[in-house]
Amino acid sequence: MAIETRKDHLNVATNIDTTQIYPTSRLVSRITGMSIQPNKSIVGENAFRHASGIHQDGVLKERTTYELMDPVSIGWPGTTLVLGKLSGRAGLRSRREALGYALAREDMDQVFEEFKVLADKKQEVTDRDLEALMAEEKRVASEPITYILDHVQFSGGDHDIATATVRVIGPGQEVYSDAATGNGPVDAICKAVQRATGVPAELVDFNVQSVTEGQDSIGEVVIRVEQDGKIFMGRGADTDVIVASAKAYLSAVNRLIAQEGLANVVPAPLTTPD
Repeated sequence: MAIETRKDHLNVATNIDTTQIYPTSRLVSRITGMSIQPNKSIVGENAFRHASGIHQDGVLKERTTYELMDPVSIGWPGTTLVLGKLSGRAGLRSRREALGYALAREDMDQVFEEFKVLADKKQEVTDRDLEALMAEEKRVASEPITYILDHVQFSGGDHDIATATVRVIGPGQEVYSDAATGNGPVDAICKAVQRATGVPAELVDFNVQSVTEGQDSIGEVVIRVEQDGKIFMGRGADTDVIVASAKAYLSAVNRLIAQEGLANVVPAPLTTPD
């Protein structure tokens, strides 16, 4: 590849089909059972990966800034922009567009802020993470919002009693916080949200599933609550299932408030405005 890349300076050439280098390397790896180390030149997993925001911006504007050889010339699928906490808007925009999402500038600003929060929790943000993030942003944008979750704190263990504290932002940017105990984290979270918002509702269904892979995967929680025989559903996603549960329950409460005309609901007496 040194000859192929600088043949104009070396004045020599080969008849090697360089596009077979990468697939051949992978074939040998599968046959022998020996993995290729990530930092292996040319064919290693990290050979054409860029995590730094400066590098991502440079590659997007002019690939040869950081890549003297074209990854396609060795049969590599292409350059990979690793999205993480060092990534900038250019890298996020490129990956988002590749996934087929089009956003207005103001929406992009909000997504970028959410992305940075997620990137602080995960070493690498994958395509499935981004799809989950975009789905969450789209859901939030389309839902009626009376209360916004501002903070969640939970304490528990192998005992029967769990304690949860939540802080929400209500109408007029008024901030309310309250705590509750329950038989497990979800029960405590739901009761704390009830007290902070002043909207009682019975939890009738709780479902959680992993959206992405790994120990730091994003979990999506779907909750159904009941009040006066009516069912309201809420969704929430986060790398912390407890936080996702709080988001989902508050989402259901917001739907309940919007449908039942309770926008001027007064929080419970035990709730303390900050």
